[in-house]
Amino acid sequence: MLAVLLPLAAIAMLALAGEGEVKEPSGRAPQAATSADAVSPTPGAAAAPKTATPAKRSPANNGACLVCHANYEDEPMAASHAKEGTGCMDCHGQSLAHRNDEGNVTPPDVIYPAAKIDPACKKCHEDHNAPAVKVIACWQERCPAKTKPSQIVCTDCHGEHRLTFRTVRWDKETRKLLDPQDAGGKP
Repeated sequence: MLAVLLPLAAIAMLALAGEGEVKEPSGRAPQAATSADAVSPTPGAAAAPKTATPAKRSPANNGACLVCHANYEDEPMAASHAKEGTGCMDCHGQSLAHRNDEGNVTPPDVIYPAAKIDPACKKCHEDHNAPAVKVIACWQERCPAKTKPSQIVCTDCHGEHRLTFRTVRWDKETRKLLDPQDAGGKP
């Protein structure tokens, strides 16, 4: 029991002393978990000795979202995040009203306008260590209409995390439903 309390006390003292942000073993800031995403610890895990290898998180259960958004099960960004334990609800909230809306007019709890994509990604991914030549090549291939570097956002290169065809569309700043004419075929 003492072996568990001492490391927790050290973390608390560092946080209170202003020594920096408390991070998970993976080096990223802890994420707020929802009750649907909560993973109960393995019995006896509290008494397990600390190792140098970060603990592997259980894969995220995105089943509630994949009922309608099955296309995201194999989408690179969603699949890699789910494998590492970060699910749809970690970024988009529980979205209960959205999930229960058979008329498909209620937006998810959290949606991201372009200006908020990078700050959202940076909550977990503090740096970007890809070589500039790779970033530029991806930009030119995937976003030829974006002519200024300031227009590029993380999801332009990472994954296909946009629907290719929409039946409804929301204003991502206000979350208000847009005219149905604006929905068809636009990401």
